[in-house]
Amino acid sequence: MPFLIDGHNLIPKLGLNIHSFDDEEALLKRLNEFCRLSRKGNLEVYFDNAPPGSAESRKVGLVTAHFVRHPLNADEAIRKRLARLGRAARNWSVVSSDRRVQAEARAAGASVISSEEFAATLIETLRQGASPSNTDKQSPTMSKRELDEWLALFSERRNQK
Repeated sequence: MPFLIDGHNLIPKLGLNIHSFDDEEALLKRLNEFCRLSRKGNLEVYFDNAPPGSAESRKVGLVTAHFVRHPLNADEAIRKRLARLGRAARNWSVVSSDRRVQAEARAAGASVISSEEFAATLIETLRQGASPSNTDKQSPTMSKRELDEWLALFSERRNQK
């Protein structure tokens, strides 16, 4: 299921500093890793107070980041996105702990996940993806006989040219 995420609402729930210079980039990095590990895609994250001259939207790996400029804010941008989705909004989940955003998402037919709940899922997915059992897996090996067969096959092809 695709997600619409209130970025600045999620950042502190992940233990990131909302006042950090690179808080948005740190969130995007974690969301991309989450997408890779969970095989989920189609995440759109909305950030308030985009600096003048910055791109309004950009694809960052598997995540689309929307940088919303004043006078709009992320909440309003999410509301507009849900309106554009129309009936398809029921196929989306909105990640926010803002009660107004949650109410508007439900009214549009979208599912709602609190930022705290999504952060817990994201952290658990990242933790499991980094566990030694997942990183120490050996690649499959080839027996001596299989290697000889492949070498013979490729040398035959080379000789035929």
